[in-house]
Amino acid sequence: MEQSVRVLFICLGNICRSPMAEAVMRRLVLEQGLESRISIDSAGTGDWHIGREPHEGTRKVLDTNGISYEGMTARQVSPQDWTGFHYLVCMDRKNLKDVREMMSGTMEKNGAEKLFTFMELIPERGVADVPDPYYEGNFDYVYELVNEGCSALLDKIKADMDWR
Repeated sequence: MEQSVRVLFICLGNICRSPMAEAVMRRLVLEQGLESRISIDSAGTGDWHIGREPHEGTRKVLDTNGISYEGMTARQVSPQDWTGFHYLVCMDRKNLKDVREMMSGTMEKNGAEKLFTFMELIPERGVADVPDPYYEGNFDYVYELVNEGCSALLDKIKADMDWR
């Protein structure tokens, strides 16, 4: 039986960065025929956009690049996500801090490596956080980072799982 890997991308409201990463990662996984082995989701640390579709700027950049976001709606991260996912990837250090606080009663000491920031995947960029395009409007730049980071994450997952 093939091992199934679950990835959760986390940002503030779950309408810009994390759904963009979810959509890009889904496309990459599909292109490599790994959709039966890797599942992807996204969530926000905040609750004010629950049930909403991705932000218009995120939808536009995904449409431009031919990437589906069909059926995606915002949800809030929960302590159950700690045991439900193998990788919890926070789009910035503030989200990482917030997730650590939210999961403090759930996190086991030996599972800390499953929680990290997105930009740790592409340290050569010299950027600590994926900027929030909700405030900055820089959706194309965020897409560039997300595309590069998701490729690196897929390589990491394949190496971690020793998939050849």
